[in-house]
Amino acid sequence: MTALTLSTAAAPGLRVDAIVIGVAKGSAAKTAGPVVAPGAEAVDQAFDGRLAGVLETLGASGAEGEVTKLPAPSGFKAPLVVAVGLGAQPDKDAGYDAEALRRAAGVAARALAGSRKAAFALPLTDAADAGAVAEGVLLGAYSFDAYKDTGASARNGKNGKAPLAEAALLGGKPRDKAFKAAVERATAVAEELNRARDLINTPPNDLNPEAFAAVAQAAAKEHGIKVQVLDEKALTKGGYGGILGVGAGSASGPRLVKLSYTSSKAKKHLALVGKGITYDSGGISLKPAGHNETMKCDMSGAAAVFAAVVAAARLGLEVNVTGWLALAENMPSGSATRPGDVLRMFSGKTVEVLNTDAEGRLVLADALWAASQEKPDAIVDVATLTGAMMLALGSRTFGIMANDDAFRSAVHEAAEEAGEPAWPMPLPEHLRKGMDSATADIANMGERMGGGLVAGLFLREFVGEGITWAHLDIAGPAFNEGGPFGYTPKGGTGSAVRTLVRLAERAAAGDLG
Repeated sequence: MTALTLSTAAAPGLRVDAIVIGVAKGSAAKTAGPVVAPGAEAVDQAFDGRLAGVLETLGASGAEGEVTKLPAPSGFKAPLVVAVGLGAQPDKDAGYDAEALRRAAGVAARALAGSRKAAFALPLTDAADAGAVAEGVLLGAYSFDAYKDTGASARNGKNGKAPLAEAALLGGKPRDKAFKAAVERATAVAEELNRARDLINTPPNDLNPEAFAAVAQAAAKEHGIKVQVLDEKALTKGGYGGILGVGAGSASGPRLVKLSYTSSKAKKHLALVGKGITYDSGGISLKPAGHNETMKCDMSGAAAVFAAVVAAARLGLEVNVTGWLALAENMPSGSATRPGDVLRMFSGKTVEVLNTDAEGRLVLADALWAASQEKPDAIVDVATLTGAMMLALGSRTFGIMANDDAFRSAVHEAAEEAGEPAWPMPLPEHLRKGMDSATADIANMGERMGGGLVAGLFLREFVGEGITWAHLDIAGPAFNEGGPFGYTPKGGTGSAVRTLVRLAERAAAGDLG
């Protein structure tokens, strides 16, 4: 993990590999060319105030995600200046948006892979800006190299470069409590989010339900979190028919992991439930060719919940947070659940399984009912649940459904504050009828149109009466199959971690909508 420091040092005298500065996109009313952002005054002065013109000559426009490298000016000990685009220049007296700073820092950190140390001279008007830049650096510098050769081929650059080793945030105030707290928060959240990314990227032959549970147990011990793991025997004794039914076809047995972080000053209890399908073949309803290769990511919801609980513990938030990881591997075999089978869930309800590839809602149903028994103030479940949500919102935005409008708005606000694209979605009552079953209390499939909403309606059936609940369908943004952008890498993204942490912070402040 990249080491972070706050620094008041002047850029010219720093012995670093690069100085990172921000460049905005000027408006036609002001200037058509790039605009050097605050924080880069020393660099601009060394160019005799002509840095913007030099950058424009090199093709820079200030557009978001743009990186322009140029030799450092005379008198600088650093050999390189890296100008990163911040997007549109804000209005006069308005600061740069936190997400713009986060993305720019992430782009620069990734561009500096292989470097020992860099100084970030991006606009820092307050502690919140420092936190955003710190978070962007730590998330942007992430790489997953656990399965790559660390020998000669790696040293020769065949398997990429090591992440940026150290970053100094210029303009920060090392002795200021607010600045220090902002960087410490960013570090805790980013480290746990990156741990979630590692889990998502780990191949399913190494991360089955038992292995995931072991990771959770180790982290819980390290951070003073109470943990309980239910194995096949305990799940059978407890009547967790949904989790057992999904895991029935695999040689790797399912698990239900409960992580409990408690604060002596807590006045609210937030329960988080994560879908943890460590590999999803579709079961007997086998996925078609071309749809299996990335299904190691189907445990992204559980990874997000796990990371959020640990982050809450590390931050010492004054709220009780319970995480439920519903872990199973969905495989076809002679013992697998068949289309047409009926499962008796932990709640006592029966479910007719019409499609074994609609398995996530089955494991979540058991975990939701288990979470409901503790009567928390609110429950939030997180899952890579439906392809329909990807069709509706694309690959970078997750959907939010809830049984309470105010709580859905609170979750959406938390996502916006965290910088995660999300959108509120409805739960149309007329779609519930499509899940009526002649054999069981409910079927696990309904109408094809609006499939993401149908899944939300199914989950609502397993939330305890009177309990506020929200469902996050992160199927789109959980796994990035394209190229990296901003602070988001290729592969597992850690989607929803920051939203859950922000929601826990709001709960600690008594604000759950």
